[in-house]
Amino acid sequence: MKLRTSPPLAMLAAAALLVISACSPGSVSGGGGDGKSFEFWSFSGIDQKSDVDDYMRAHPDIQVKLTEVGSTTETAQALTTALAGGKVPDLVLIQGDDMPKFVQQPQNFHDLREYGADQIKGDYLDWVMEQAVADGGQTIGIPTDVGGLAVAYRADLFAAAGLPADRESVSKMWSTWDAFIETGKRYTAATGKPFVDNIPTSVFYQAVNQVSQKYYDDAGNPIYDRNPEVKAAFDLALKAIDADISARISFGSDGWNAALPRGDFAVVSAPAWLLDQIRRYAPDTAGKWDVATIPGGAGNWGGSYLAIPARAQNPEAAWAYIKEMQSPERQLEHFLDVGALPTTPAVYTDQRLKDKRDAFYSGAPTGEIYTQALLGLKPFHMGPDTATIGQEFLNALVNVEQGSGDPATAWDDAVRNIRTAIGA
Repeated sequence: MKLRTSPPLAMLAAAALLVISACSPGSVSGGGGDGKSFEFWSFSGIDQKSDVDDYMRAHPDIQVKLTEVGSTTETAQALTTALAGGKVPDLVLIQGDDMPKFVQQPQNFHDLREYGADQIKGDYLDWVMEQAVADGGQTIGIPTDVGGLAVAYRADLFAAAGLPADRESVSKMWSTWDAFIETGKRYTAATGKPFVDNIPTSVFYQAVNQVSQKYYDDAGNPIYDRNPEVKAAFDLALKAIDADISARISFGSDGWNAALPRGDFAVVSAPAWLLDQIRRYAPDTAGKWDVATIPGGAGNWGGSYLAIPARAQNPEAAWAYIKEMQSPERQLEHFLDVGALPTTPAVYTDQRLKDKRDAFYSGAPTGEIYTQALLGLKPFHMGPDTATIGQEFLNALVNVEQGSGDPATAWDDAVRNIRTAIGA
């Protein structure tokens, strides 16, 4: 799952138009396809291609036309535009933060209960599954993965800086976010180099996902502007920016990808889905990375769902793909291949997951680390504008980090922009 700094709206609109144009827009009714092929929109960075290739090898009579639309934000925007009148895909991958918005309009999607979702929903984490269920009980998505929270760090650079480098010592060294910032100061003082890729995603996005309530209360009312836990996460990020330990490189950008092999930063917050991304962009750093626990306790960042738009031409073929590729066994295999953490808790005790050690990350027991990161997690309510609210907080912090925003007014700026964006 690739995150997620929002491009300008004009870019989003252009991306959506390009996708629709490429897909020959037109209004169609559900069903009526050839049943032997289906079109699948994914976002980039999550490696759905490996699953698609596996599926077509097992079913040589089926053709899956996979399109990587762009970032998670771009994919959600393209889907929104397509649902309003363009040609929809048969299957679409939706990021977890975007799912509440689509759940508000269940008429745009097939109710997956019609294909048997009720019979398999018990295979998935309850709190993850519930986020794809509309008020009337309509199920519009099946979860593909969850993130968990952890930190990837360059053990070789830590050792060169005179810091503890083994994962147990590192985890103890930054058991709190304040200790994380102090570690960053020590690293930067010793090396003269940035410690962490950027503060908004590697600090704020993690801390704000460790709260008991986030942008909405349990009844679904927006509380983003008065929730002390959100304000504390925001202030923590401002404190980390002030510590001057950041490389100020936008997560997932071309610059971020290029910085990975150069060692331009030593630390990046890394939910499970990120590990393969680091591996692909910095293959020559194999064995130099490790994975430690995240400061502040349990939490989750990310996760995705597969959904079938109501006007899909090949919904049965799309459902057959979902049912097979998101079974507990297949999610386990996907984890063993690329590291995406399953949403199917039954496999958390599978010895293959428990024994999984990733040589790229110095043999880190990634299955154990990420499942532990989820234990004790208390899910919070996700509202329809969760993604938009999070993005505006992120934008305000990016402005401060890049020097164009005032830390004294950043919170008020973010809240004002959120109210403008969502009207609440």
